[in-house]
Amino acid sequence: MHDIRAIREVPEAFDAAMRRRGVSPAPASAILAHDAARRAALTKLQDLQAARNALAKRIGEAKRAREDSTALEAEGTALRGQIEAVEREATEAEAAMNLILEALPNILDLEVPDGADETANVVLKVGRQPGAPNLKPREHFELGEAMGQMDFSAAARIAGTRFTVLRRNLARLERALGQFMLDIHTEQHGYEEVFVPLLVNDATVYGTGQLPKFAEDLFRTTDGRWLIPTAEVPLTNLVAGEIVPEAKLPIRVTALTPCFRSEAGSAGRDTRGMLRQHQFTKVELVSVAHPDRSADEHERMTQCAEAILEKLEVPWRRIILSSGDTGFGSARTHDLEVWLPGQAAWREISSCSNMRAFQARRMNARFRAADGKVAHVHTLNGSGVAVGRALIAVMENHQRADGSIGIPPALRPWLGGVDHIS
Repeated sequence: MHDIRAIREVPEAFDAAMRRRGVSPAPASAILAHDAARRAALTKLQDLQAARNALAKRIGEAKRAREDSTALEAEGTALRGQIEAVEREATEAEAAMNLILEALPNILDLEVPDGADETANVVLKVGRQPGAPNLKPREHFELGEAMGQMDFSAAARIAGTRFTVLRRNLARLERALGQFMLDIHTEQHGYEEVFVPLLVNDATVYGTGQLPKFAEDLFRTTDGRWLIPTAEVPLTNLVAGEIVPEAKLPIRVTALTPCFRSEAGSAGRDTRGMLRQHQFTKVELVSVAHPDRSADEHERMTQCAEAILEKLEVPWRRIILSSGDTGFGSARTHDLEVWLPGQAAWREISSCSNMRAFQARRMNARFRAADGKVAHVHTLNGSGVAVGRALIAVMENHQRADGSIGIPPALRPWLGGVDHIS
């Protein structure tokens, strides 16, 4: 959600920011028209309420003097009707304004490159280069099916497409990766582990920006709750409606959870294997930061995710998303990509985003400064990282000629010390 005061002050700048996002027509004039109607109604409401209070005083005086107050009471009834009508005007104007605001994406950071889609993304650094393959690399699903431990047929019978059954060593590897990441982030990176609900209500999903725009991307239960698409949703909402003391910032939390996505609009994409699933496991990182320090927190969060990939000894790189590829609620997003030799392609494994005050305004999350002033916090979230995609990266980058998978040394303690699986 956007700050209406900032739009009032410089509507041209707001329209320019929305044009970078591809929003047309320019929205500021429509927003300000509803805002003006709302403010006019509120001013009128104050006048009517003052008149009502004065009239109530006159009625009280008339009754104490045993005078006939019938005419005054009739005037009061008419006044109540006017107040109710003006209250409706204010409510309707605010609802119309919010209907526009809640559908508008966040304002982009000035350093975000302009571009229509992912082709305009810019590589910021390459952390580990792909090596020359010493064998003909196979894709993860070829390796997994040859092992008899990645079963797409059973998953399809049980649940349909875009699900996977993992068995024995691959199931253990998936579990070990999640625990490894969670332990690294809590013990080395200073995040607090949190166990969160997987089902959330409308207000929670609205607060992080999935509703109303992206309802089709979510799964909804028959009682009106939503399955979380990422632990970002419940973790960020831990501060919804709160005023946090400045001394407690930054708040850094993490969770390992299943995630559920409908993958609306992805028909025909990544239909083989487990790259794009309806259900997957992810370690999520969330920070609640002071506005002056959220850029530094964003860099720190990205480095925490990069550290996981470095420990797994997989080729990775950092990119900054272009204006056309940056998510709805984000002001700036760093994607981390891993090299998958089976595909001979870079694929996303983590997104780390600075949402600034966009989510905080929606969920009314604020902090109180030392001088007593209250302002909205900045929220950030990132994958630390997607467990299924980490499994794919380890399988493809550490595959051996005999079909076994080497285990990176940093991960071996979570697998009982074994150095390979087969």
